[in-house]
Formats: sequence, structure tokens, C-alpha cells
Amino acid sequence: MISTLVLTAGLGKRLDPLTRLVAKPAVPVGAETLGGRVLRWLAREGITDAVLNLHHLPHTITGMIGDGASYGLRVRYSWEPVLLGSAGGPRHALPLINTDPFLIVNGDTLTDVALAPLIDAHARTGADVTMGVIPNPAKDRYNGIAADASGRVLGFIPKGHAQDSWHFVGIQVVNARVFAALPDHTPAETVHGVYRDLIRAAPGRVRVFPVTAAFHDVGTPADYVSTCRVFGGLDTRGNIVWPGARVSPGARLTRSVVGGGIDVPAGFSADHAMLVPASVACPGDRCEVVGNLALFKI
Repeated sequence: MISTLVLTAGLGKRLDPLTRLVAKPAVPVGAETLGGRVLRWLAREGITDAVLNLHHLPHTITGMIGDGASYGLRVRYSWEPVLLGSAGGPRHALPLINTDPFLIVNGDTLTDVALAPLIDAHARTGADVTMGVIPNPAKDRYNGIAADASGRVLGFIPKGHAQDSWHFVGIQVVNARVFAALPDHTPAETVHGVYRDLIRAAPGRVRVFPVTAAFHDVGTPADYVSTCRVFGGLDTRGNIVWPGARVSPGARLTRSVVGGGIDVPAGFSADHAMLVPASVACPGDRCEVVGNLALFKI
């Protein structure tokens, strides 16, 4: 089976302030972390070798995953002192990737896509990039991909469009040459750079492949709560309490997220909020600070 690069270097800004505590792949989703669930899915699909790129709070990922043995595969890491983006990250990781083509998987989405048909389609069409897609479920929220009947990508459409489009589920098969010519240690993007140029220069080198699968985008706090509702991890009042956090029986919390390492005292109340240590609050934050806790609305 081909090697996989899991994109885990991002800042996770949409999930702020939770990502001030851990990198997004390290947030708990039920009894497992988000990144751990991605790795277990890859192992079930026959992947044995994965590279994770790192930048934001890297110790929260490496401390959780280690060498990957507990997840059933070998994991190595590509360190990015400067965040290199969706194309610069793969370019920097190429020396660690053992196969050509290889998979690129987003580290902040959960799905159960069967990988073999996607990989087979990539080989059959001779594409340089094959993106797993579903019909766009929310055109007002998600950018779209325009493609012809054969699967050739024609362009990328900003969210808010009305036309039929595909939605990328964060899984793609790529040939190494797509990134090999890029300068290393230099930020670069795929959709707004490399892929756009490929489409213009040689139509058909970037293609879509429709997949049938569950898809969970852990983007915003509301997405995170919805995903945890599917995978477990909510108490009877709809709260998510991270490992290491403690909520007094006398506290009144509903539909809230309690970040790790804090104590919520008796008499404290919050609804539809994210609770994190007050020490991570910044000037200008739209939050309420109560003692050692900072409350951000979901």
C-alpha cells in the first residue's frame, strides 16, 4: 500500500481557543483523539507508513502518537519551522515519503472512505492529482470544485455559488512530481497555486473521484460538538469534558466544552460555551474571565 502524508501542521484557528491548548489533531473525540481516529482508519485501509507534518504545538501530537505502533502503522514526522501550506508541506516531506504516488489526508476531518478504489482510479486515468469528493453539501459554506463528466477538474469555485459542484473530503492521491519542482522551505498552496496552474497548463492532470462515505469536518466549535455527538464523548447535559479537567457536581454546565487542566467549581454555570484556562486569554478576546476560567461562546 502507498505511503500517506497526514496534514497536521495547521494552526486550527477556526477551533480557537481550544487550539491554544493542543493542536487540532490532538483534541479528544469520544474515547480517541481526532488524529488517532484518522490513523486507525488508515490502518484499517491497509496503510502501514504515514508521515505527519508538524508546526503548531507539535508536542501535543508527537506525545499522543509517538512512533505510531499503538495505531498499527509506522509514523514519522516532517517538521516545519515556518508553516509551509498545503503544497509547501508536501514538498518538504517528500524525502520521508517512500512511494510515488502517495496519499495526502487532512488531519482535521473524519471519514470512512475506501482507499483502494481511489488509488485504482488515479492509476487508471493517468492523473497527477485525484481528489476524493462528494456532492457539495453546503454551497454557502464550502468552496466547490467544477469538473466535467469525465472527472477532469475545470476550476475551483468560491463558497456562496449556486451551480452544482463537488466538495473535497480531504483525501487525495498525488504524484510526487506535482511538488518536486517547488523550492523547499517556501510556503505554497495547492488549490490557489499549484493545482490551479496544472489545470491551466494541462487539463486532466487534476481530477475528481466521487466517493460514498460519512464525512465530518471538525472545523468550528459547533462542528466539533456535532462530531463528538456522533462518536460519543458528550455527557447527559451535552458537555464535552476533556481528560485532565474536573467539573464539580455542583457546577451547572450545558452544551459546553471544558478544556483540559481546569477545575470548574460548584456554583459555576455556563451554557453553550468553551471553558479554557484564563492564562491563555489574550487582550482583545471576546470572552468572560471568571477566576481561573475564560469563557468563550460557541
